[in-house]
Amino acid sequence: MRAEEARQRLANARVATLATVTEAGRPHVVPVTFAVDRDHLYIAVDAKPKTTRDLRRLRNIRADPRVAVLADQYDEDWARLWWVRADGRAAIIEDPARMAGPIARLAERYRPYQEDPPAGPLIDITVERWTGWAASPAG
Repeated sequence: MRAEEARQRLANARVATLATVTEAGRPHVVPVTFAVDRDHLYIAVDAKPKTTRDLRRLRNIRADPRVAVLADQYDEDWARLWWVRADGRAAIIEDPARMAGPIARLAERYRPYQEDPPAGPLIDITVERWTGWAASPAG
């Protein structure tokens, strides 16, 4: 799959999985909502109930910015199967002025963010490589 098709499939997916690396070198995987803007992928820390704002994914990124984001489609018709992955480096943005544009993009995609915009912080992933596979071409 070409990088542009992988980017488009990921941009159209509703949910994806973020993989970070723990200090012990183990994978840490969580589902995320996101917005894609060219070679940037934005993920917000939102108001959904959490036990802490000191999230493992944020600690992992601070220690090692290498991340991957995976989206896929499963269907009983295996001709419709696909997956895409964005590999890159993440940064944590806490400045409200720098978060405004990405949060607006997230609000365009997800109605709950229109009613209750995330306060942040925001994960900004600079995608270095788009990869994927599909059983059949995008249609």
